[in-house]
Amino acid sequence: MLAARERAVDRAYRTLFGDRVDSPGLAEAAALARRAAEAADTAGRPLAAANAALPWPDAPHLQLWHAATTLREHRGDGHLAALLVAGLGPAEARVSFAATGAASVERFASRGWSPGEWTAARDRLTARGLTHEDGTATEAGRALRRQVEHHTDRLAAAPWDALGPEATARLTELLGDYWVTVIGSGLLPSETALGIGKI
Repeated sequence: MLAARERAVDRAYRTLFGDRVDSPGLAEAAALARRAAEAADTAGRPLAAANAALPWPDAPHLQLWHAATTLREHRGDGHLAALLVAGLGPAEARVSFAATGAASVERFASRGWSPGEWTAARDRLTARGLTHEDGTATEAGRALRRQVEHHTDRLAAAPWDALGPEATARLTELLGDYWVTVIGSGLLPSETALGIGKI
């Protein structure tokens, strides 16, 4: 399964980026991302630890993917911890985020929650003063979600602090054109459950 996953990523990157997968700029980006990923403390972060324990691929574009995967799971594990501190279980986490308008209820509910589970979670949030009866977030609910995201950011900062601001800025610069290519490809959905910039 791991080999199949790596082949799929290799094919996707080559399809999206063509000869640029072998460019010096991408190799530099991979080296910087790897430095950040190797600086990530994965203690207590099971998904990040599992990815960090895998061997590094040889090709730079696959090293970039492996580093990004480890860093994503490092942040994700921290996000789960922040949600637990905020007293938000799995269903409440989704319902409270949808309540802020981060994405449609349908987008969040499609993650497998039944209507009954969704309603029960919303009722629990309403009882805590975090959502209105109509399912929209109260100011307290919005404040709690901002707190969760701030806590997540702080828990995710260590790899980037280790990399340093100049190298982080350089990594951002190197990956800019690649990101534009991905956005323009239609590969990513127009609406996600990430809610970037909507809290």
